[in-house]
Amino acid sequence: MATTDRQATTLALAHALSAAERGLAVIPLSRTKLPALRSPHSDHPDPAGPRCHGECGRFGHGVYDASTDPFRIRELFAAAPWATGYGIACGLPPYHLIGVDLDTKSGTDSSTALRELALRHLFTIPETVVVRTPSGGRHLWLTGPPDVVVPNSAGRLAPGIDIRGAGGYLVGPGSRTEHGVYTTTPGTAHLAPASCPPSLLRLLVPPPRPAHPVPAPAAPGDHGRGLVQFVLCAHEGQRNTRLFWAACRAYENGIGPALVDALTEAAVDAGLSEREARATIASAARMTGHRP
Repeated sequence: MATTDRQATTLALAHALSAAERGLAVIPLSRTKLPALRSPHSDHPDPAGPRCHGECGRFGHGVYDASTDPFRIRELFAAAPWATGYGIACGLPPYHLIGVDLDTKSGTDSSTALRELALRHLFTIPETVVVRTPSGGRHLWLTGPPDVVVPNSAGRLAPGIDIRGAGGYLVGPGSRTEHGVYTTTPGTAHLAPASCPPSLLRLLVPPPRPAHPVPAPAAPGDHGRGLVQFVLCAHEGQRNTRLFWAACRAYENGIGPALVDALTEAAVDAGLSEREARATIASAARMTGHRP
């Protein structure tokens, strides 16, 4: 390995350990910004079997390898001596990080698009950590509630705006890639990630498409049954998201308090614990301006 590559790996590890001290879970990245460690299951995939998220105990599961433990991080980088950067896992405690990626390569002005969204939906982007990409783009770091799952998306919010949520990661500042180095914008390195504005959070958590079409409600009672059915149809990975969306709609339509028990029961049937379900519904109530 060239001396410059060894230096880049050493520097990336130092930055990764520093991020871990702040409570951010990290993984090593290659110069291509992809996880540096290859999946241990890539030679013998089992399409019919469940996907391994690290239960096998080996490295190579992407963001599921992310850790704040210095010993484990050193092990990860020792297994990937070609790593020149590190990724920060989103959606994990204590920050439940949400990354707003303002791209410059799409030919659109993503910063203007975000400002227009803020004006239209009445929110302000708070002072927060901002990371500058080698291409001139920006990553804004925000935090979300622990009971809300923000999915990853590309261009759905607006052209040129990508969202990094649960299961995704952000390239950490100090990482060296094929195109240059990621750096923290001056004046933001000392900041903690700011809370995501509620109006923006609602835009980031769209209702997943139901597995089967739900008929348009004809009356409030039908609407309540439709929302409960929507939660009952949730699969693993979308239970919290569906419950949060359904509870928001219920409170917005004035039937939230009457539907709490039914939504809770549906969420438990779908696989959530009662405690998780009631916390998510309470969060939806606060989000829509109601007292849980």
